[in-house]
Amino acid sequence: MSATNARHSAAVARRIVVKIGSSILTEDGRVRDRAFTDIARQVAALREQKREVVIVSSGAIAIGSRDLGWSHPGRSIPEKQAAAAVGQIGLVELYRKRLARYGITVGQVLVTRAGLEERERFINARRTLTELLRLGVVPIVNENDTVATDEIRFGDNDNLSATVVNLVAADLLVIATDVDGLYRETPVAGAPQPTLFDIVEKVTPDVKRAAGGAVSTFGRGGMATKLEAARAASACGAVTALCNGRTHNALLRVATGETLGTLFAADAEERRLASRKHWLAFTRRTRGRIGVDPGAARALVERGKSLLPAGISHVEGNFQVGDPVACIDTLGREVARGLVAYDADAIRRIAGLATRQIGQVLGYSNGSEVIHRNDLVLIEAPERARGERTRKRSR
Repeated sequence: MSATNARHSAAVARRIVVKIGSSILTEDGRVRDRAFTDIARQVAALREQKREVVIVSSGAIAIGSRDLGWSHPGRSIPEKQAAAAVGQIGLVELYRKRLARYGITVGQVLVTRAGLEERERFINARRTLTELLRLGVVPIVNENDTVATDEIRFGDNDNLSATVVNLVAADLLVIATDVDGLYRETPVAGAPQPTLFDIVEKVTPDVKRAAGGAVSTFGRGGMATKLEAARAASACGAVTALCNGRTHNALLRVATGETLGTLFAADAEERRLASRKHWLAFTRRTRGRIGVDPGAARALVERGKSLLPAGISHVEGNFQVGDPVACIDTLGREVARGLVAYDADAIRRIAGLATRQIGQVLGYSNGSEVIHRNDLVLIEAPERARGERTRKRSR
């Protein structure tokens, strides 16, 4: 996608997810009231243009820490959860008051990764968000930090915002942070500021190496998580803008196609993942790993085939039927992931065998495929074989 086309895609986006980082809303633990005022004004302007907006907002722990009189975001998981419980009320109230000045109603939507990993809950969340947008409400989405632990969380609102892009089939993701965009080299104090990437067509290893820098005290995401979010949003057809949220009218300028920050192009339409496969690739966590031989890896990646027992070399972990599992090649690279038709012990017993032997060995059969191609998505695969070619709005 050319720079002109990418900027045009941002300019014509009708449904926009805006991720606001803690560094925009707070400073050294203090709330920046003006930031909420500026965001509300710009969201109202976008609404006047008949565009729908979902806000994914950090800041609950920072605000809660302030209200509790702390100078830190909590030193333990219970303290962080307590701060989130206190701060989430204040966070949404700040948005409610500012947007009410423009006659806009807000709705609070708290989610967890564990919840969205269940397909039924994922669909329910989609229905709720879609209905809120239909009613003219601006959803304020955040991770439910009061119950999510490090082991079961998204970990940062960058990746959550990409999941929301998939949930609502958004056209544009704006990640508002405290840096101007993605620098071509890591900035060094006292040295000239490096240039920014204008358009990133694909998150390559060189682009990943350019990502660096420390996270803020009250934030969790660094530049690497923003690249992950941009890659995930691209896979379901959304353009991602990474910009400095403290720049005047940053949201409006990005949404009019102005050159500001770094823009990550959306995948070409024929390479976009269906919503269900995007959910499998970027929302669900894997429960184990299946080693595949070179022939099976080629069949998965180059020919879009299902995974059969004959191509399996080994099994790692304990998982059940229907769990998501990573498919690993002989170099240890994840080439695909999918939902298994057999549990781990059964797959160990039939690994390397012909499909006709499944029933003889197990005494039953759930079908010839260990992972059917309809339940499988490629990970970091070659351009010519990036999963099922389908429109982003399909389920």
